[in-house]
Amino acid sequence: MFVALVHASIALPASSTAGAAVAASSLGARVRSDFKLLDQDIWEGKRLVYLDSAATSQKPASVVRAMTEHLERDNANVHRGAHSLATRSTASYESARDKVAAFVGAADRREIVFTRGATEAINLVANTWGVSELGAGDEVVLSVMEHHSNMVPWQQLAKSRGVILKYARLDALERLDLEHLRSLLGPRTRLVSIAHVSNTLGCVNPVKEIAALAHAVGAKLLVDACQSVPHMPIDVRELGCDFLVASGHKMCGPTGIGFLWGRLELLEAMPPWQGGGEMIDTVTLEGVTYALPPGRFEAGTPAITQAIGLGAACDYLRTIGMAEVQAYEHELAAHLHRGLSAIPGIRIYGPPVDVATDAAATHAHRAALCAFNIEGVHASDLATFLDQEGIAIRAGHHCTQPLHHQLGAAGSARASLYLYNTHDEIDALCVAIAETVDMLRMLEDV
Repeated sequence: MFVALVHASIALPASSTAGAAVAASSLGARVRSDFKLLDQDIWEGKRLVYLDSAATSQKPASVVRAMTEHLERDNANVHRGAHSLATRSTASYESARDKVAAFVGAADRREIVFTRGATEAINLVANTWGVSELGAGDEVVLSVMEHHSNMVPWQQLAKSRGVILKYARLDALERLDLEHLRSLLGPRTRLVSIAHVSNTLGCVNPVKEIAALAHAVGAKLLVDACQSVPHMPIDVRELGCDFLVASGHKMCGPTGIGFLWGRLELLEAMPPWQGGGEMIDTVTLEGVTYALPPGRFEAGTPAITQAIGLGAACDYLRTIGMAEVQAYEHELAAHLHRGLSAIPGIRIYGPPVDVATDAAATHAHRAALCAFNIEGVHASDLATFLDQEGIAIRAGHHCTQPLHHQLGAAGSARASLYLYNTHDEIDALCVAIAETVDMLRMLEDV
């Protein structure tokens, strides 16, 4: 009977926008065949339901093909050789930079620095701009919802250089408390570093407004866009930020590649972080002069094949259209939140979604992910039992231990969606959770 109630609860309300919803609903089914990995049984008779895209996305065939073709046809080091393979490899690598620049609306291709991922990109800023610009008593403002990669580098800088860290808290709806953040800003504030979308709360932070607040006190803004660049249109100039970082593996690209976007005048003034090949202009026995950005920050042989894969991922997403991806994921977000909310004893973290009101006014406040706990059920146990049904979710602290401490939880379960997921998969998740919880509670009663 409970399973039937869950089925009934996840139907979208009649007030949903019919035409747009029908068009958006077709996206998951339309792109499904592009992701070969999704077409498999995890256990005999248990089809894979992949709901862990906030950790890493799956890769479409075009990305796999672009990387394979490069390795099979053009593999050579870049920027160095005079032979044809090196020329083709360099052209493909630098073309990927152009694609990323266009994808995020950069004013100049030189504003894109390839890194191993967002974590390295934030560490790069901390160890170049941060080391040269920040000193004892200067303030960096973060939030309690930040991923560890946007906390630890600044904590290290605070310890080594006497920088003061301040943390904006959550409001009553478990979103960023913008007024509290505003109150933390002052004449010693040099940087605000904030997630665009929380990987645990699912809230979308108003970074354009935050940029204006930061700039009003003479501070810079760094945006951790790992959970936004893959899911919505991003234009760095429109956002008004000074730095933005993202990881390729969460936006249909491979692991081992990500990027830093920085305003060109800032990159030009920043010292290099790592020394070696590629980042030099000239080297003598007495000293060195450095290359201009982005080369200054790309020491050594880069992740050439991975960069080409990231460029192919940008092509893939732009062909679909990020506005369509965003619209479809808004619909999935409402469906997921509504379905999970019907499960007794559940605690979903982050702001609510009121699916009975206008989508444009409500869904902008939640991404297509939910972190949650269920009374009396350990998140890791739930994830293990769901895996037996072929359903892949996350369990743990999601690299947000301070946030979980604020929420009074050691960890949580998390289901996170992407453009290839469907309503049917959300329904399967909710039914499987309901059945698992019923089973676990019956065992407790024995």
